[in-house]
Amino acid sequence: MVARGIEHNAGMDQPPRIGRYSLVRRVGAGGFATVWLAYDEQLDAEVALKILSDNWIDEDDVRRRFLAEGRFLRRVESPHVVGVHDVGEAEDGRPYLVLTYADGGSLADRIKAGPLEIADVVDIITQVGSGLKHLHSRGVLHRDVKPANVLFRTDQDGDRAMLGDLGLGKSLETVSQLTMPGGTPAYVAPEQVMGDRLDHRADLYSLGAVAYAAFTGQAPHGLISLGAVMRIDAPPPSMSTLREGIPDAIDAVVRRALEPDRDKRWQDLDSFLDALTEAHTTGKIPAGLVPAEEVPLRAAAGKLDQQTQLSDANSPTVAVTADARVRRSGRARAIAAVAAVVLAAGGGYGGYELVMSRPVTVEDSSGHLSVEVPREWTQKSEAAPESTAALLVSTDTAKWQANAAEPGVFMGVLKQTTLPKTTTPPDNCKAVAPDTSAVAGKAAATFRYDCDVPVVERYLKISDTEIVRIQVRSPDPDQLDKVLNSAVYK
Repeated sequence: MVARGIEHNAGMDQPPRIGRYSLVRRVGAGGFATVWLAYDEQLDAEVALKILSDNWIDEDDVRRRFLAEGRFLRRVESPHVVGVHDVGEAEDGRPYLVLTYADGGSLADRIKAGPLEIADVVDIITQVGSGLKHLHSRGVLHRDVKPANVLFRTDQDGDRAMLGDLGLGKSLETVSQLTMPGGTPAYVAPEQVMGDRLDHRADLYSLGAVAYAAFTGQAPHGLISLGAVMRIDAPPPSMSTLREGIPDAIDAVVRRALEPDRDKRWQDLDSFLDALTEAHTTGKIPAGLVPAEEVPLRAAAGKLDQQTQLSDANSPTVAVTADARVRRSGRARAIAAVAAVVLAAGGGYGGYELVMSRPVTVEDSSGHLSVEVPREWTQKSEAAPESTAALLVSTDTAKWQANAAEPGVFMGVLKQTTLPKTTTPPDNCKAVAPDTSAVAGKAAATFRYDCDVPVVERYLKISDTEIVRIQVRSPDPDQLDKVLNSAVYK
């Protein structure tokens, strides 16, 4: 039996049921777990079933973290936090959580679809803020508040916003630093990336970043790399430069939530949410809450160079000022001068193309991770120095997680004792039989996936307790293997 209005996708390779829940279709997959739309026959209800990926079944630490998410969620009885209805264990020993099913999709989906009404954004942020307050009152910090983790459930009174995915949730008493990669760079507070001890103001910053994205269609400062997050020294540009019609009062309230210095932010969620509501209702900056010098100034003259289309939240719109054009033209002249030298030395355009086609070697700041990549892979992100080493090099690091077709390479060190025997393929991909041949004398497991853009993933054992995970994506199969084989841990 299948829930009314739902068609069972019999064509997918999936078990028919887990416990008392019949599986309908896969709705998401991450590094540690897969989420299914499921049907509870006893209660005649749709639910979301989140189950640990089978390649992590023997990793006690990962298993504990997975179950900790359920415990965190169970501490909170809020309509604005995804609820845990059941916890169980599949026949193969994998733990699973049964969660509230978000039938209305995510805020990321809605931002991508186009501009949201001002009143709707205020309502959504207020609801999400209510969920965060409940988490904090139970001593839990979320640490990954972002549009993709704001989910909607259809109720009698309309859509209800809920916070989901507490995979990074931590007790406020014990959280001291972020183990990267974790959180989403565009929405993470600077102190979180730096590995400082965190408090509720880290989640407040992230909520402000979500508000900024919902109002404008793009994340604060654009979708930036991990290294750029650490260099933020001022709030993002006025939202009115990205979308017309944003009231100055709302702009000032949101931008104060995005102060890099947490002592300058709103000091609690109530202050932020009350100020946002007052700014929306009255159109005035709340008296005594925002200093006059923080009122945003609209551009007095000149038009933005780039159209401010808000159709894609993952494609930030950048306002280019006259000064920026001067700087850019200077940079262009410098590049042209370099090209002239190359042309003279290389004997024409053939020499120039030869130089530009040569790969470049990229390392993380620890010097442990190194990989040769095409020159067009110009963006780099890496973990904070105090964290486990990780390196991402891509054509656009901001799109890496959201877009499985984005070319690039990720390297990360896992605290893991055994190589995985199976993996969860990326969405809309098929797995090919793994290759367990050793690489450079080290035990390895290499998985290839048949996707629109080919993907290869390798796990390389570097010690008794550590494994390097390497994932490469490229439309060019030769390039795929060259990058994979050049990746080394030193």
